[in-house]
Amino acid sequence: MAAPIRHQNMERWSRALGAAIMAVVSLLGIGAFFYPFFLSSTTSVGGSAHAADAPVIFLVLMPLLLVLALAELGSRHASAKMIAALGILTAINAVLRIPVGIGDSPTFFFLPILIGYAYGARFGFLLGALSMFVSALLTFGIGPWLPFQMFALGWLGMGAAMLRPFAARLRGWPEVVLLAGYGYSGGMLFGVLMNLFSWPFSFDMGGLGWQPGLSLAATVGRYWLFYLTTSLTWDTLRGCSTAAFILFLGRPMLRELRRFEQRFVWTEQSG
Repeated sequence: MAAPIRHQNMERWSRALGAAIMAVVSLLGIGAFFYPFFLSSTTSVGGSAHAADAPVIFLVLMPLLLVLALAELGSRHASAKMIAALGILTAINAVLRIPVGIGDSPTFFFLPILIGYAYGARFGFLLGALSMFVSALLTFGIGPWLPFQMFALGWLGMGAAMLRPFAARLRGWPEVVLLAGYGYSGGMLFGVLMNLFSWPFSFDMGGLGWQPGLSLAATVGRYWLFYLTTSLTWDTLRGCSTAAFILFLGRPMLRELRRFEQRFVWTEQSG
C-alpha cells in the first residue's frame, strides 16, 4: 500500500507544480506582450521591437519549459513514453512549418490544437512552444519575435484543452467541427496577438500607430484599424487552413492519439 500512496502523492505534487509553472509562464507572456502599453514611450533597438528585452524573456522561458516538461513527466505513469512522444511530435510539427506560405505555414497550427485537446493544457502548451522554437532553428527564423511566437502558439495548444468539458459527450463529426471552429478562431487570434509584439513600437503610422496617453477605447479603435489594414487577410487564410486541416485529419488523428494514451498511460486503482 505504501508504494501506491507514494506514487499518488508524487503525481499530485507534480500536477500542482505543473499548474503553478504554467501560471508563471502565462503571466510572463502576458507581461511581455502588454508592458509596453504602460510606458510613457517605447523605443526599438536597431529598428526591431523588443530587441533589448526578448533575449531576457527567452532565457527565463526556456528553463520554465524544462521544469514544466519534468512536471508533466511526474504527473503520468508510463510518462517517459509520453515525453518521447512529445519530442517526436515537436519534430514533426517543426518540419510542417517548412512549407511557409501566406500567413505562415498552412500546416503548422492544427497539430498543437489536436494534441492540446487530446492530452491536456500543459502538453499542448509544450508542443506549441517547443515546436515553434525548433521550427525557428530549421527556418532561420530566430529573432526578438521568437519567444512571443512561442507564447502565442503555446497558448493556442493550451486553450484547446478548455474545450474538453464542452465536448465530453461528443464524438465524430460534432467534436471535429467544434475543434475546427476553434482552429479558425485560434488562427485569427494568433495574428491578433503577434501584432501586439510590434504595434506599440510603431510611431510612424499616423492614426494607425500606438500613441501613449490615449484612452482604452481610442487605443482599441486604432489597433482595430491597424489590424484591418495590415493583417486581417493573412490571418483569415491562416484560420481557414487550420480549420480545413482539422476537418480533414481530425477524426483519424484523435482516434490514434487516444489509442496511444490508453496504451501508455495508466493509473493505479486500489482494491
